[in-house]
Amino acid sequence: MGHKVHPYGFRLGTTRTWTAKWYADKEYTSLLKEDLAIRRLVERRLANASVSGVEIERGINYVTVSIHTAKPGIVIGKGGANVEVLRKQIGDLTKPRKVKLEIKEIRQPELDAYLVAANIAQQLARRIAFRKAMKQGIQRTMKAGAKGVKIAVAGRLGGSEMARREWDREGRIPLGTLRADISYGYVLSRTTYGTIGVKVWIYRGDVPDQRAARPAAAPAVAPAAPGS
Repeated sequence: MGHKVHPYGFRLGTTRTWTAKWYADKEYTSLLKEDLAIRRLVERRLANASVSGVEIERGINYVTVSIHTAKPGIVIGKGGANVEVLRKQIGDLTKPRKVKLEIKEIRQPELDAYLVAANIAQQLARRIAFRKAMKQGIQRTMKAGAKGVKIAVAGRLGGSEMARREWDREGRIPLGTLRADISYGYVLSRTTYGTIGVKVWIYRGDVPDQRAARPAAAPAVAPAAPGS
């Protein structure tokens, strides 16, 4: 039997960290709902800005929201107008805490699995053949320097009556290796004849071991025996 594990949850605490960094006892439920509201707001307002992920970090009286995007110009807007509007809207959700907004650019969107999956999902919505979309996605990703990529689509492919799953792969995808830097993305393509799910795994190499980078401790020297 296969045991499918989320590539990010599997690596938490080793090569990946959490996308929400905060701790709360009594306010946990309200803060969790606040986080979800912030993510929904960013997803709705920046639907065309190629946003790959949102990180939220909380302090005593502040909230830091980091937005990873391939199109920072759209997020910032002319003279920073869009950022100010977004900061104000997030501030309305998190009152009375102060909001700090950080925009982080994704320099190689072809190596981000979520953006690749979103691109394929948009093509499927425009009725482009799923095999062609998968092949082109794999070629672009491998040309960008990936060591391996796997793309799977599932649903009423090509408008067929019976749903099925198709996938294609090139290179290595070592999902069981903790040090492997795996980018994973899942996007739904809402077509006229049903919903098609798109999953993408991208292997970008190994994360260097932090323990190996530390200098080795000097060996302990035993004190000389008296009279020696």
